[in-house]
Amino acid sequence: MTATLIDGKATAAQIQEEIRAEVERLKTEHGVVPGLATVLVGENPASQFYVRSKRKRCSEVGIRSFGYELPESASQEEVEGLVAELNANPEVHGILVQLPLPKHLDEERVLAAISIEKDVDGFHPVNIGRLAMKGREPMFVPCTPAGCIELLDRYGIEIEGKEAVVLGRSNIVGLPVAMLLLHRNATITICHSRTRDLAEVCRRADILIAAVGRPKMVKADWIKPGAAVIDVGINRVEDPTAKRGYRIVGDVDFEAAKEVAGYITPVPGGVGPMTIAMLLKNTLTSAKRAAGLL
Repeated sequence: MTATLIDGKATAAQIQEEIRAEVERLKTEHGVVPGLATVLVGENPASQFYVRSKRKRCSEVGIRSFGYELPESASQEEVEGLVAELNANPEVHGILVQLPLPKHLDEERVLAAISIEKDVDGFHPVNIGRLAMKGREPMFVPCTPAGCIELLDRYGIEIEGKEAVVLGRSNIVGLPVAMLLLHRNATITICHSRTRDLAEVCRRADILIAAVGRPKMVKADWIKPGAAVIDVGINRVEDPTAKRGYRIVGDVDFEAAKEVAGYITPVPGGVGPMTIAMLLKNTLTSAKRAAGLL
């Protein structure tokens, strides 16, 4: 039986409509307009694209967007100085520094400079630390991991008591999504390049999160029949038949895997759209918190 498709694009659109209505209510009833500041350092084309997408989504839901662009040569002091100004600006409820930063900048110092109350990307060391501790709640959860959990919830996929396998241990996705699943009482295994019998470990999963960055690595026979498969991978592979000469695929061999899994996300159109939706949700939460409404 073919798996149920987890449509991240449709789910993100639904969430954005919920956010738009709540932003309008916040503005009408309390005179508060959520504001998101994006900081782009350098001219990385992918980063420029992502920042444009975030600003466009802000406009669509009524969130005020503040855009700041610094040259590739910007110093550590200049970047941290801008972050300090945004921390002090009451109209800015969320600060997003687009990663990666140029190599001469200390990324950890920049992220740590963001006020924890405005860390809508969820990467401040204190927020990550709280996420890793039992009985602690971060101010914000990183957006892509939060999007993975939101998809599971909105499709009625039970997490508590289930065996979850996370393929990948990055700071951006693998580790935080594992912590979120653990907080929801799943039993967690985190896999990486040194994991023995990787396919066998993956086959145990009721919930499999693939976030390793290797195209079509997860084969159909790695998947437990009926499992929920969340594919976070975004990989560019050459394809002469495609208009751009390439196509985007995930970490899972989708066509084969969908005949085994119970639920599965496509790539594109799965987790990707959820990342910006959760960023907007975090910004709205921050504005409510600043107004004393949470």
